[in-house]
Amino acid sequence: MRNRIIIPEGIYGITGDNFAHGKSNLECVKAMIEGGIKIIQYRDKTKSIKEKVKEAREIRELCREKGVIFIVNDHVDIAILVDADGVHIGQDDMDPSDVRKLIGENKIIGLSTHSEEQGMKAYNNPDVDYIGVGPIFPTTTKDTAPVGLGYLEYAVKNLHLPFTAIGGIKEHNLHEIISRGAKNVCLVSDIVGAEDIAEKVRQLQNLINQK
Repeated sequence: MRNRIIIPEGIYGITGDNFAHGKSNLECVKAMIEGGIKIIQYRDKTKSIKEKVKEAREIRELCREKGVIFIVNDHVDIAILVDADGVHIGQDDMDPSDVRKLIGENKIIGLSTHSEEQGMKAYNNPDVDYIGVGPIFPTTTKDTAPVGLGYLEYAVKNLHLPFTAIGGIKEHNLHEIISRGAKNVCLVSDIVGAEDIAEKVRQLQNLINQK
């Protein structure tokens, strides 16, 4: 059985230029990396495939230069094309075992989960390296209904694989996530929407480190 690839603890960065007040995804990623983020996911739901490939390739090169893990959301084909470190898929996307056949043994597969049942299924699937747990709170970045803190607590106690807590997490409620044992946390609009993204990341990381 293959060993899971471990993702870094701390903040999981996701692009979202629709929340970035005019800053491009590349500009946001540069600032996130400057702030100390060690894993970046390229996520964009509106651009054309051609635009996504261009952005993914630019961000991939930056991440490679800075030693940051680069994940592509949903698009296995783009992840392969730009030689990303991995891909993040949802419950309605391709099965993780089929993704594994395409991207190979040494790439990362992340899977969004929204329930204890989905989380346990992912835990028992060696092709899944880490999971997203959420959305914890209501969020404008996804259509999925919030799952609340109960699933997060279940994941900490029962799902012994890396996960990132995601969904509606902001500075004011970050303590609710960290205090329950989460080691990796994703904030989107709170980070890309900040006037000084790098400084915002440092402040958030300090809050995480204090717990």
